[in-house]
Amino acid sequence: MTILTEAVARLLLAPSLIVAAAILVKGYVDVGDGFAAAVVVALAIALQYLALGARRAEEELPLLRFAPRAAIAGLLLALASGFFPVLSGRAPFTHEPAVGARPVHVGRVELMTAVLFDVGVFLLVAGALAALIHHLAAPPERETETEAEAAAGASGEAAR
Repeated sequence: MTILTEAVARLLLAPSLIVAAAILVKGYVDVGDGFAAAVVVALAIALQYLALGARRAEEELPLLRFAPRAAIAGLLLALASGFFPVLSGRAPFTHEPAVGARPVHVGRVELMTAVLFDVGVFLLVAGALAALIHHLAAPPERETETEAEAAAGASGEAAR
């Protein structure tokens, strides 16, 4: 790729992550969610792979190797936030605090179990899409000559 493409890809990474964080934080109050935020992150990662190539993108974004673990953690987090109310006899996905109760605030952000669910969905989708992008971008592994000869010898023996 050209130097201009690489520079633009690098410059767009941080704003893309900030937009994703804004969508994630705002999503539990208004329309928006962890899924949309994760898609924005995946698009930013895909742009890095396109501009830099698979090897350089993975060197410059070392957190990508944790994408499958993030997907698993997100799945467990989303399921836990949805089904913990069942243990106390309430309907699945009943969120806390209850209607009319005062939520805990961190700055201007209200902490509710809906935020936990959105973070779980974000981790699941972002991790799964990052892993998918990695597998699609990685060049196929080539067989070594000894493996090719062994495979040919095994198929020749099977034909006898």
